Amino acid sequence: MILIGQYDSSFVRRVGIALTLYRLPFEHRPWSVFGDGEKIQALNPLMRVPTMVLDDGTVLVDSVTILDHVDSLVPEADRLWPAPGERRHALKVMALATGFADKGVSLFYELVLHKVPAEVWMDRCRSQMRATLNALEADRAGRPTPFWFGDRITHADIAVACALRHIGDSHPGFISASEVPALAAHGERLETLPVFKTISQPFIPPA
Repeated sequence: MILIGQYDSSFVRRVGIALTLYRLPFEHRPWSVFGDGEKIQALNPLMRVPTMVLDDGTVLVDSVTILDHVDSLVPEADRLWPAPGERRHALKVMALATGFADKGVSLFYELVLHKVPAEVWMDRCRSQMRATLNALEADRAGRPTPFWFGDRITHADIAVACALRHIGDSHPGFISASEVPALAAHGERLETLPVFKTISQPFIPPA
């Protein structure tokens, strides 16, 4: 398997972390959608990352689809999901985390790619991001366990931590640890894990 994309993307990083936790061998090609756009688009017409090329040549084009495939390669008991009764809740946490990260990407592009950024759009993105942070904070604060759903890491934990890291790097100061202490502690705890240190990259703004 070949994972394409840089680890400063929370979407690419969460796939790389899952693959590593599952001990599944893969090749990583840290291509950028700006510097390597033509190479990526030759595989993925959306020219987005993560993109994954399977051993049979099949190309998967988004993190949800990729993780669904990756999960199928390991025994069900080893998959990064909580107990069956919590799965829907975990999916909600993941959707909020990835939506938060996606809005952060939109906000960043608006700021750096337009000579005159649209204030209305930026205010909307910031409002959505703050509301999502608050929702995630309330949820995490009500769970005293080491991970979101108990003593075992799940896709939800990974999605949240990767999103927090990405937004913290690309929008310094947006996340205040004093305002979301449970989330901040969650992110800090996961970033100390060896897999998070290995699957990591400083944020690289588009040239």
